Amino acid sequence: MKILTLVSFLILLSTMGSKVMAAEFADGPVIFGYGKHAPVQQDMMLEKGAVLKVVFDVSQAGKDGTLNRSFDSVARFLNMHAANGVPAKDIHLAIVVHGSASNEMLNAKAYKAKYGKENPSHELISKLLKNNVKLVLCGQSAAFNNITNQDMIEGVDMALSAMTAHAIFAAQGYSQNPF
Repeated sequence: MKILTLVSFLILLSTMGSKVMAAEFADGPVIFGYGKHAPVQQDMMLEKGAVLKVVFDVSQAGKDGTLNRSFDSVARFLNMHAANGVPAKDIHLAIVVHGSASNEMLNAKAYKAKYGKENPSHELISKLLKNNVKLVLCGQSAAFNNITNQDMIEGVDMALSAMTAHAIFAAQGYSQNPF
């Protein structure tokens, strides 16, 4: 009897596991190659016509010169909401960059001069900018890292500080994403 119960439990567990594992992560529909997300059965739904205004704070550079996962999280936010019916025109995203992530705002020439290799986040940053994501560099971090406006990826803006940028976005109705 115990063996039968154990076998039944294992069969049930393996069936449940296959349903959980069946969810496939995909990129798009806005930014391809980044921002993979999975469909989920939602209990908390966005209201029809909802407008999302979210600012992300990125202060840590990508690990060991790799793509910064925080930028990928922004692509995921955009992709998963667009995939779930929120029109891209109703998704307003911003990224405030400071700290060690500041150097990832360097354009190809400046990054190569500083690190001797390509910026692993440049392609994704360019795709985010092309999809109306605002990127703002902390001027204090830029000054600390000797970054001038001419050194930055085209489309990245400079603020007096990260604190200032967050205050401006808050006044414009943006909520800060805690991730």
